[in-house]
Amino acid sequence: MHASAARDDEPDLLRDQFRQLLRYRRLIGAGIGIGLLGGAWLGVTSADSYTATSDIRLRAPTNDPFNPVVSPDKTVNIGTERQTALSNSVAEVAAEALGLPSSRLGSLQKGLQVTNPPQTMVLRFTYAATTPEEAARRANALVKAYLDLREKQWSDLRDSMVKKTRDQLNPIARQQHDLAKQLASEGSSASDAANARYDDLTGKMNTLNGQIASLNALDMTAGTVSGKAVPPAASDGLGLPVSLGLGGAVGVALGLLGAWVRLVFDPSPRSPADVARAVRAPVLGTLPRGASGGTLLVGGQDSRLAEEYRSVAFRLAYDERFSGRRRLLVVAPRGGNADAAAGVAANLAASFAETGKDVLLIEADLRTPSLAGRLRAGDTGRPAWSRQPDSDEPGWPGPRRLQVDAGESGSFDLVPGERVRNVARALTSARVTRLIEEADSPNATVVVLAPPVLAYADALALVDRVDGVLIVCHPRSVHRADLVRIRELITGAGGTVLGAVTHPVPRQPGRRAEKSGHRGSGRGANRSAQQEDTGEAAEQRPAAGRPSPPQQGLSGDGSDTVALRSVRAGDR
Repeated sequence: MHASAARDDEPDLLRDQFRQLLRYRRLIGAGIGIGLLGGAWLGVTSADSYTATSDIRLRAPTNDPFNPVVSPDKTVNIGTERQTALSNSVAEVAAEALGLPSSRLGSLQKGLQVTNPPQTMVLRFTYAATTPEEAARRANALVKAYLDLREKQWSDLRDSMVKKTRDQLNPIARQQHDLAKQLASEGSSASDAANARYDDLTGKMNTLNGQIASLNALDMTAGTVSGKAVPPAASDGLGLPVSLGLGGAVGVALGLLGAWVRLVFDPSPRSPADVARAVRAPVLGTLPRGASGGTLLVGGQDSRLAEEYRSVAFRLAYDERFSGRRRLLVVAPRGGNADAAAGVAANLAASFAETGKDVLLIEADLRTPSLAGRLRAGDTGRPAWSRQPDSDEPGWPGPRRLQVDAGESGSFDLVPGERVRNVARALTSARVTRLIEEADSPNATVVVLAPPVLAYADALALVDRVDGVLIVCHPRSVHRADLVRIRELITGAGGTVLGAVTHPVPRQPGRRAEKSGHRGSGRGANRSAQQEDTGEAAEQRPAAGRPSPPQQGLSGDGSDTVALRSVRAGDR
């Protein structure tokens, strides 16, 4: 049954891999462009190329060409003959016959190709030129030059052998002549030894004369032309359309190969399935394009993005690991995903409030707090000036809470982050634990927004009290190794990864993307410096480009006075 399920999944895996390859459209387009350029170059360069062919059937020198005992393949080495046909010696003879200067031997040899069909004693001369007449003329000239050169070489060898044989014959002839005079003078009284010596010399002379006669009778023709080169009727090229088609096919293959290599060595997650395998938890949602970090959409407008946030919230609500404690920690891998994590935390809080939950959103980012300036947050309860700080436990979180208006979804409470002197002590304080434990109340949910895990260790200080962690990331800006490390850090700290939410690259004009590990730069750094100088946290003016919280109207109850301000002992 498992094997059948695996076979059923194979088409889906192939489709997924093909979709992943199509993500590298630039590589595929570059490969197709290179292939088309190569095809165009091949079509243009081969359009004026004409090829003429001539065949030579090789033979060995013989005095009886009809003798079946004499086999040319045992006398002629076809490999040596091919090298001879391509040598400079043949090119020099052909150039002289064609009237070309010796400086053009290289260009003459460039268009020549000599091959040997298998199981034959045939040399095929193929010559390519810009005109058909020139190709045929040069092919025939090279064939004639080869035959003349080989015939001259065979003749020179025969003459050398004849000369050596005559050199052996001349001394024997003189000896035989002298011995003949001696025998003639002695007459019948000549000894038998002298007669035997004479007969022996006569036999040697006859043998040498026979060898000379055989050498002179040899036919020195090196071969016969079985096919003379004629001007070709058409060019040898494939033609521009065929070359472009062939180049396009090769380009597609080259582009897909480059995309596959890029896919294999890509350290980033290639799909939601890769993210799920890295964190060993499901991908609860994929935000569509246009998602902007820190913008509260749930309850304000009916859009695809708002529905995606609601879908993530419902999937969490039906997760037994979350529904038992209702504590959620939202984190990002690095600083580049911090805005998206803030948007996910705020919209999840609004989604839970929409289902009737009492939601508390805690901004645990005490280094660059900015959530209060992004949301429509206002003071709740009694006036801020009438609430006295806890003198025994100064610092964050104070008794002050803000209420965020989520439109038709209702509202939820926000504990804004503040810049503190000792972040680790503030996050591990008993007051933070009591805030998170509010999720133990019936119908209550706590959502905590923490700084990026790989930038600071702040999130790990909250994992053991929150348990459920939601990772917000952009797959192309994080590596699989980073996601694996985040999972190991969270599980090592006693927490559980409930899932992940992926988002596209935010497109915010006029704002530079933050680099990983440098969250305190630019506008956030200026705002943080202002907070540190004045000792205020959520009351500060929001950063440029972010929506301002609505101004509270004067109600006459003293809650809007600007004459009084509470100052904590830790900020003095």
